[in-house]
Amino acid sequence: MEPLADRVIRGISQAAGRYYRLVVLVAPAGAGKTAALQDVHERTAVPLINVNLELSRRMLDLTERQRTLLLPRLLAEIVGTFASDVVFLDNIEVLFDVSLKQDPLRLLQGLSRNRTVVAAWSGSVDGEHMVYATPDHPEHKRYPLRDFLVVNPEAVA
Repeated sequence: MEPLADRVIRGISQAAGRYYRLVVLVAPAGAGKTAALQDVHERTAVPLINVNLELSRRMLDLTERQRTLLLPRLLAEIVGTFASDVVFLDNIEVLFDVSLKQDPLRLLQGLSRNRTVVAAWSGSVDGEHMVYATPDHPEHKRYPLRDFLVVNPEAVA
């Protein structure tokens, strides 16, 4: 089976000509998403961003309403600090926080219009859908597999 890092690299090249240049690395926690992104980062020098850490730093002194309103711009600023045509986003769980009232996939797609974005998504692929959290969890999200590429360690290469 092809190593996960190599599949990520292949996904980056496949995303190049698409409307949304978004590659989503989908796997449960502990499945090797971060290790794969770190491996590709070391091989290619593509910036690797810890979204939870960077957004939390910027939102620390904001009210809940300000966080909701400013999060898309703050995320775009974080990604925009890198001149690279490709960025890796790891630890994106803050985007699912119910109090922030965001659509995580829409945020990622918006970022991927001007550069290739590879995002580590803690979840699973269920048939024709990408899932985050269990249906009984308040942060549960379920999206059809369209308008983005999926790299999944469980998929047969």
